[in-house]
Amino acid sequence: MDIGLLLLRLTVGLTLAAHGTQKLFGWFGGPGLSTTGKFFTVLGFPPGRRHALMAALGETLSGLLLTVGFATPAAVALVVSVMLVAAVTVHLGKGFFTQNGGYEYAFVLAAAALTVAFTGPGSLSIDAVVGLARSGAFWGIAALLAGLLGGGTALLEWRKAPLQQTVNTK
Repeated sequence: MDIGLLLLRLTVGLTLAAHGTQKLFGWFGGPGLSTTGKFFTVLGFPPGRRHALMAALGETLSGLLLTVGFATPAAVALVVSVMLVAAVTVHLGKGFFTQNGGYEYAFVLAAAALTVAFTGPGSLSIDAVVGLARSGAFWGIAALLAGLLGGGTALLEWRKAPLQQTVNTK
């Protein structure tokens, strides 16, 4: 079970961290902070650069924390928060499947992260090594509720605007 949890944490955590660094630094063919900031402005989150920075840091930090299994319930709450905002603001109106721009990717990452909050990070984690491993229904539900609260708070700043402008993301 511990190896399975490690594989899950590595897959989800490194995917999120890579996705965040695309926005933050333009790594892995990503747009970088300036272009992502413009997209966030068009999306309805002015000032775009600040919101893009927060989203990129949230994805990167939560991914890294989840990868190493440190502060796992907080890392999961952050994953749920950023994936909720992405799903609602960018993907929800496009259906479920990623091929149509839907929320499939955000949903799977959030659900996989929540799995770790319910099961705990496993013995191959920093939380376990330092005696902070937490698991069970309480921690899973707490991570979910904290993530919904964080994402909901961010969505309160959203000024839903039609995406009539296009942003050059290259």
